[in-house]
This record gives sequence, structure tokens and C-alpha cells, in this order.
Amino acid sequence: MKDWDVIIVGGGNAAYCAALAAREEGASVLMLEAAPQEESGGNSRFTAGAMRVVYNGTDDIKALVPDLSQAEIDTTDFGTYTQDQFFDDMARVTQFRTDPNLCELLVTKSLDTLIWMREKGIRFVPIYGRQAFKIEGRFKFWGGLTVETVGGGEGLVAMMTDSGKKHGIEIRYGTRATNLIYDGARVSGVRVKHGDTIEEIKGRAVVLASGGFEANAEWRTRYLGPGWDLAKVRGSRFNTGQGIRMALDIGASPYGNWSGCHAVQWEMNAPEFGDLAVGDQFQKHSYPFALLVNATGKRFVDEGADFRNYTYAKYGRVVLEQPGQFAWQIWDKKTKHLQRDEYNIRQCTKVVANTIEELAGKLDGVNAGEFVKTIAEYNKAVRQDVPFNPNIKDGRGTNGLAVPKSNWANTIDTPPFEGYAVTCGVTFTFGGLRIGNDGQVIDLDYRPINGLYAAGELVGGIFYFNYPGGTGLTSGSVFGKIAGTAAARAAKS
Repeated sequence: MKDWDVIIVGGGNAAYCAALAAREEGASVLMLEAAPQEESGGNSRFTAGAMRVVYNGTDDIKALVPDLSQAEIDTTDFGTYTQDQFFDDMARVTQFRTDPNLCELLVTKSLDTLIWMREKGIRFVPIYGRQAFKIEGRFKFWGGLTVETVGGGEGLVAMMTDSGKKHGIEIRYGTRATNLIYDGARVSGVRVKHGDTIEEIKGRAVVLASGGFEANAEWRTRYLGPGWDLAKVRGSRFNTGQGIRMALDIGASPYGNWSGCHAVQWEMNAPEFGDLAVGDQFQKHSYPFALLVNATGKRFVDEGADFRNYTYAKYGRVVLEQPGQFAWQIWDKKTKHLQRDEYNIRQCTKVVANTIEELAGKLDGVNAGEFVKTIAEYNKAVRQDVPFNPNIKDGRGTNGLAVPKSNWANTIDTPPFEGYAVTCGVTFTFGGLRIGNDGQVIDLDYRPINGLYAAGELVGGIFYFNYPGGTGLTSGSVFGKIAGTAAARAAKS
């Protein structure tokens, strides 16, 4: 049986970046994907494909999107997103807990890594549909998020798969890694289960890139806390923490925010796991321009605390903490045009009414009387002296409310009124393995484990409490490339 230079455990973005980087070093590469081919790609397949990246102007965007037209350039204010801005966002949303070494690699390698991906056949486009508003004839991007992969997550995995085949990478689907082969000195392969067969596959280095433990209800409850078994899973049913467990079993050091995760507002009646036919469209991310009420009929969170990119990954947790683990987003006609496309899907728990009283009677599970009172109090509190501007934190807030709305506050008074029911959808978990700057996994004695590397969601220490939108794919790419390169060099030496 063939021995491989590098074995990659996983089949998503981080795994492919590791595989392509290892091949670039001349290594023979085998990828092991637990899912069948029709469900392959991990959580990457379910994303919208947005990637947070440092850029200093239009020239950097053109390096990522070389077919950008002159008309698009003339009608768009791309602005900049500098290293300092990226560092500031990571520090702010993680409450300054992000690992400084890993964060520095993430930020400083982001642009070079995406340009490298472009060279490997991954195409990007500006996110006009979700991250830019047109003001006085020009698109203006907001929130530090500007490019996405063509075709979203589905397109990303398809492009990655094509690139992998072109570069001679072998991938085995429906093959779940169960254990690392380890003699106490070095990892030398993996034990796998394919159908009813268990076999050992030898490799000179192994890269774990098989995602977090978000699809494991028992681990969610153990580490995230009571009630998390009730959360919906936005993505792959195969991300059960197997890669993390395999590493911990041989003495790897756990690291990071094990009680934290990326969790968003998600369609209340969505299935238990992600649906590839729907993708990420169960999300409901235009809430900064709406109101959120719980079963008591009251607001419970500042919908306009910050741009959506900096609050959406933590507000799922807040919804899960509400009575019945649900909430309703409330809209009126004035801001409906700001809704993202996901509000128009067929699989949507939605009610419409011509009066607030009528709407109150249609919001299942909500105290109707308190809801009517909440809307009246809110409408009186909205500041009318500040102009509304969706491109900036406009300071159009409320006065005197126990739960303020800091920006983008508009009265709910123009019919038709709409309500959208949401619950918590968990995306990925923040706790994982400790790695060094070369992606090598560190053991409990803080020594590198020979032959073992990691990338993607199962790396701990990068995200705490919250997450800047689009950073997950970028992190997977940056550390996938780093880990794949280091693993190949170690294997070849």
C-alpha cells in the first residue's frame, strides 16, 4: 500500500489550501473526506463565500478581481481595509483575547494568501449584493468586507476540487479518519473507516482540517453549556469534532474559547443540519434595520450596536437565551428594501399585517399586549433629528429606553408590517487545538508533535466571544497554506 508524504483530514477550504500548498512543495497528497461526494466540502460549502482581507485601495481589489470592469471601478468607492483596521477589529470583537501570533499571521498574510488562491484558480468578485449600498450613484462598501468567492461556498468548493484534481491531489470521499497512528515520537498516518472497512494509511505528515464540533450535540452541551443541544446547525452534519478528539487522544493541547462559538439568527423552522439546496439562506442578517422581540413581547438586544459584520456571530447566542429559544424580527415598509435576498426564500416563517395590533396577533408565542406597548414606546423614543444612513454608524438612536437602539433607528409605523421568526443557528465552535506559527500541533508540555499540523475551524485561540464577518474562510486559507507548506517540507526532509 502506498505511503503518502502528506495526508489531509478534511475536505473544505482549509483542507484544500493545505493540500495545494503541500503539492506546491512537491509532496504527494491524499485528502480524506468523511462526507460522501454529494455532501463534501464541510462548512465551506454552506458559506456565502465572503473573505475578509487587507487591501489598500482599488489596485489590491483588481489583483483579486482582474476582470473588474472600468464601469464598476468608476461607480464604486471600495475604500481601504488596512492591517491596522483588521487588527483593531480582531482585538475589539475578541475583547483583546485573540492570540497575538496567530492574529498577526491571519492579518498580514491575508492578501498574499488570497492572491495565491487566485493563482490556483479561485475566482473572487466584489460583494455588491450584501456589503455595499448605492448612495448618490456610487456603491460604497461598509464593515471591512469587500470580496467573496464566485458562486459562494458552493462555487468555492467546486473551484477547489477542480484545482486539486489539476494538481494531482487524490481525494477519498466517505472515508472517516478515526485515529492517528502515533508511536509517542511521531505521527505516521491515520486509521480510517470506509463503509464497513477499517484500514491504516501511512503518511509522513498529517494535517487536521476537519472542522469544529458544532454538529455534535453532546459536545455542544458539554462545552458551550445547557440549551446548546437545542440549537440548529447551519452547516455540515459531519463536523463532529473528530479531528480535535484524535489529536487530544495523543496528548495535544486544547486551546481557545471552548465555551464560545459563531452563532447567528437562523430560520426558526430550519432542519437540524444545513440544507445544501438552501445554503446559507436560512440566515436573517438585516436585523440592524429591524427590531427584535422575544416571547414576552419585549426587545432584548441593541439591534444597531454595530455593523452586522461585528454582531451577527454573537446574536445567535442571545436569541438562544430567550424564552423558547426564539425571537421575531419586526419590519415596516420604510426599510424593507434593505433586506438581503434571504428574506425572500420560500422556506421562511413570515407573517404580514396592516396594523401593529393585527401583527401582534400573528406572532406565534409572543405576548400580544406587551408587543403593542413595546412598539409604541420604541416609536416615541426614536431620534428624528439625526438622518438615517445605512453606510455608516449613523447615530440615529433612541432616547430613554432600557434597551437602546444605537444606530439605524426608524419608527415602525408604515404598513405593511412584517415579522420573521428566528432561532439560533450555530456555525462553528471557537475552541480547538494549540498550534505554532508553522501550523504544527502543540502537546500538553508545549512541545510540537512531530508530523501533526492543523488548520481551519479546529484551531483554537483565534476567535473569542465573537468574530468579524468573513474571517473564518480567510483563517482557513491562511493557516491551511501555512500548515500544508510546513507539513510537506517536514515530510520531504
